[in-house]
Amino acid sequence: MRVASAIEKKLTDEFKPMRLEIIDESARHVGHAGARPEGESHFSVEIVSEAFAGKSRVERQRMTYVALAQELADDIHALSLKTLTPEEDAGT
Repeated sequence: MRVASAIEKKLTDEFKPMRLEIIDESARHVGHAGARPEGESHFSVEIVSEAFAGKSRVERQRMTYVALAQELADDIHALSLKTLTPEEDAGT
């Protein structure tokens, strides 16, 4: 899982998350635009990090897109994000 591993490394290095879940949802999109036979094109990411404190949802997503810019340009067709602070995660 080359792309998933790259996502994990970059988000871990950038945000030092308390929790990081990466789900490859590519199998659900077989036959759709952007889907590749080898998969790893559609992902759902849930990340909990103190780095998101004081930031809006849009700011958090932009921060994540910057961290994954290369993967978004080359490999990822769709990315669903849930970005939380530790306090928000404790309340869910």
